[in-house]
Formats: sequence, structure tokens, C-alpha cells
Amino acid sequence: MFRNNYDNDAITFSPQGRIFQIEYASEAVKQGSVTVGLCSKTHVVLVALKRNAEDLSSYQKKIIGIDTHLGLSLAGLASDARVLSNFMKRQALASKMTYGRPIPIERIVDQIGDRAQTNTQNYSNRPYGVGLLVAGVDDTGPHLFEFQPSGMTQEMVACAIGARSQMARTYLERNLDAFADCGREDLVTHGLKALKESLSQDRELTVENASVGIVGLSRTEGGKRKVEGFRLYDGEEMAPLLERALEGTTKPEGETEGQGDSMDTS
Repeated sequence: MFRNNYDNDAITFSPQGRIFQIEYASEAVKQGSVTVGLCSKTHVVLVALKRNAEDLSSYQKKIIGIDTHLGLSLAGLASDARVLSNFMKRQALASKMTYGRPIPIERIVDQIGDRAQTNTQNYSNRPYGVGLLVAGVDDTGPHLFEFQPSGMTQEMVACAIGARSQMARTYLERNLDAFADCGREDLVTHGLKALKESLSQDRELTVENASVGIVGLSRTEGGKRKVEGFRLYDGEEMAPLLERALEGTTKPEGETEGQGDSMDTS
């Protein structure tokens, strides 16, 4: 598929001011299964729907821990996410070795944004075909950032990316005012309910296809802030979270879920 030869590389603008390769990379994000992020005054929660290519394969990992105070979830090409997550791990380790402190969340997000944007200035490179939700805490509090293939990053209160994510975003918009004062459990409940909204009628959230990542702040007896390290809930650990979140809910109505692309998107 060609559009007047303006989509052969990621460095040429079309007469309308568009870079088609970036738009194609964004389509890869839309093919991936949905992931949701929410941020309150004390915690950040990532919730993801895992996908398996076939019945004989395992479910693709969707949430990755970067450091004790930082993690991410992905939608799109898992291989591209692996490259970016490894880069983030190196940067987080370098910050600890050089400055003796965890890397600030905004700084590491800016670094992957710069790395992605550089790919739009070199003819031999292509954009990353993955979108990320980056969750973490630092001296300024909890943060949730969205990363897009263009290299654009923005801080969010709540966000959903991936296939059928619009339905999850609608739920987040309806309940936006409640998130700031939510505790850890309530934030997870909202995240799982938003994720459930994106499912087709014939699918349910289970311990096999859902995962949750949590990081936040708590208070010690002396009143000092303490970081609750990034924690990934997967497999049977999801059972009590799903039971609490989905108790009394009904299955959402909607069109059947798209099958996605044959490439390795998750």
C-alpha cells in the first residue's frame, strides 16, 4: 500500500504534514490487547488483558517491572516493548550508580520519548510499533505517563490503549473524579471494571488473561512517606482481586471483539 511514495520511510512529510510510518505504527498499538492505567494521590495501577496466539501457547506478558519504583504495561509489538524496557532498566540502574537515587519518572519517560523521536529523523530506522503506560513514584508523588510511537509522552490521570480501548476510556471518563482519593484496592477495582468494559460478550476476565501492577506510597508510624515497591499480580494471585472487583457486575453489551493482526502484538 503506497500513498504517493510518502510512506516509504519515517522521515518524509506528506504535503498534508503527515508521516505515514508513524500512523502505521499507531495502528499496531490499536491491534494490541487493551491495557488500562489509573493514578490517585497515593498509588498508580496498571491493568492489562493478556492474549495468547493459540490455545497451545502461553499468554503474552503485558506488564513489566523496570525498577522497585517503576513499571510499565504495553499494547502493540511485544518485541519493541522488550527493547524499550531493557533501555529503561539500564537507565534506572545508571541513575542509582551515578546519583545514588531512583531515576525520576518524568526523566526516564522523556528519555524513551527522545529515543523514539530520533527514529523519525534517520532514514534507516522505523518507529517503535508499541504504546506504553509507564507507572511509578518519585519525590514528587505517583505518576502515570502515556508513550506513543511518535515519541510524544504525556502525564495522565487515567488512560487506556489497545484494541477496544474506547469503551474502557468511557468508563474512566465517567468515574474520573473518584480516582484522586481512591486507595489501593479501590483503584484496582476501577481498573478491572474498566478493563471488563472493553471485552466482547463472549469473553470474561480470568486469572489466566488478566494481570495487575501496583506501585505507590504509604505512611510510616513516624509520618514519613515510604515507597511501596512495584508489585505484579499474575496467575492465581489475581483471584481475590477479580472476585472483589467483579462481584455483582453484569457482562457488558457490545460488538464482538476484533481478532487483531497476525503479527506478534499484545
